[in-house]
Amino acid sequence: MADNSPDFTSVYQTDERADHWAREKLRRQESSAAATETLIKAADLHIGDRVLEVAAGTGDLAVTVAQAVGSSGHVIAVDSSPQMLAHAEKAAREAGVNNIETRVMNAEELEFEESSFNTVICKMALMLFGNPLTALTEMHRVVKLGGRVAVMVWSSADKNPFHGLPLQIARRIGNIPTPGPDIPGLFALGDSERLKDLFRKVGFRNVSNQSSAHHRKYVSLQDALTLIKSSGGAAALQNVMVNLSIADQEKAWAEITEALTQFDGPNGFEAPGEVIIAVGTK
Repeated sequence: MADNSPDFTSVYQTDERADHWAREKLRRQESSAAATETLIKAADLHIGDRVLEVAAGTGDLAVTVAQAVGSSGHVIAVDSSPQMLAHAEKAAREAGVNNIETRVMNAEELEFEESSFNTVICKMALMLFGNPLTALTEMHRVVKLGGRVAVMVWSSADKNPFHGLPLQIARRIGNIPTPGPDIPGLFALGDSERLKDLFRKVGFRNVSNQSSAHHRKYVSLQDALTLIKSSGGAAALQNVMVNLSIADQEKAWAEITEALTQFDGPNGFEAPGEVIIAVGTK
């Protein structure tokens, strides 16, 4: 990986980012409802299962998984950000589930014994890891023989204009090349065949994937832009914008606003999106 690769791990290790993530919980759950259901089905959870969620964030998925495996099951939610996990613990308390445990941990160095879990899940994070192959290798190591690892990642930039268009515009104005697939980023694993190849390299069997909708809805275009521009908003775009001059930033925001206008209508702002859910068996 190149030395100038963005460090997305550190981006989420702030109170500001974690608080923003928690505030956006309901809107995020609405956008990803169908995709999350597909991910849960792919994971093939059962009552009593011991499940690991990698990069659990504020606990949205962990609570759902904990409910799916029942009181006899157990969920360990790990994340590199203690700030995020503090919100996950609060979410578990508010949901009334007591079978969730949180631990601060690096996804590429999972501190568990081999074959410790029935299932491992990772939602919207694998593409941001410095070495996704190492992370998948660790997930393969800690899942039991016959157990599944299921992940969700963003599809390609062209199928996710809410993030894709702003990034494309900012890079063009700043003369910043689009990063290759080996550089961490939102769309680094948007090639479904490459994602399956990573699973197979690790040694997973019965590897498959499928796409699912992940639409973004806001009250208005201005509402969407306010979120994108906020300090807690789109980290990938902010990583690009900091390399632009003030004048170029203003030019980029003007073009981004114009480009996103197409998704603003009588029912508010609605942008299409797509994710890929991949699953493999040990």
